[in-house]
Amino acid sequence: MTSGRGILFDLDGTLLDTLQDLADSGNAVLEARGFPTHPVDAYRTFVGNGMMNLVRDIFPEEHRPAMGEEAETILAEYRENYGERWQNTTVTFSGIPALLDELTKAEVPIGVLSNKAHDFTGKCVEAFLSDWKWDVVLGAREGVPVKPDPAGAIEAAGILGLRPADCYFIGDSDVDMMTAVNAGMHAIGVAWGFRSVEELRDAGAEYILEEPRDLCSLIGMEIK
Repeated sequence: MTSGRGILFDLDGTLLDTLQDLADSGNAVLEARGFPTHPVDAYRTFVGNGMMNLVRDIFPEEHRPAMGEEAETILAEYRENYGERWQNTTVTFSGIPALLDELTKAEVPIGVLSNKAHDFTGKCVEAFLSDWKWDVVLGAREGVPVKPDPAGAIEAAGILGLRPADCYFIGDSDVDMMTAVNAGMHAIGVAWGFRSVEELRDAGAEYILEEPRDLCSLIGMEIK
């Protein structure tokens, strides 16, 4: 293991504002099946636990798809819809490019760990975050439990060549904070994401970033 520190970011709600595209995709599935749609803000609570949970949670409880073939069919419909919409409105959050510039200049290892399906995670990083060199990019994959299980986070730290204790996990949800705690990483919440600051603190956040540049001072970097 090398000495130093590394930064792992959640993707949706932390680096990228994907909410509208995720909501439009989910609502398209509901509409096609004759169910009422949700306002975009409702998707703030649906996002974060992986696509399978999202596609089940958006349905009324009495019509929630059963795990197995039914849920897999809905998931395939959602993936098809998201595949058509994932670039429509998604953008980086304000201040993220400047932060990534500073981390890159300081040669701080950076990575992405998301519960978004691995293929879409890679597409989003390539489309919106390709100006920076990512040392590890991991989404949800077959055989690896999703966050808040620490397996993916510990794997990412290993790829960075760092101990989990030397990694800062930056995220916008309770799932992210619990992941960091479970993995023995520093749990850092963001105030600009999809969930509330109170949720982040309750889930173990050591610190809340009010804006992206706050991370630099937190880890002892001076912004030049």
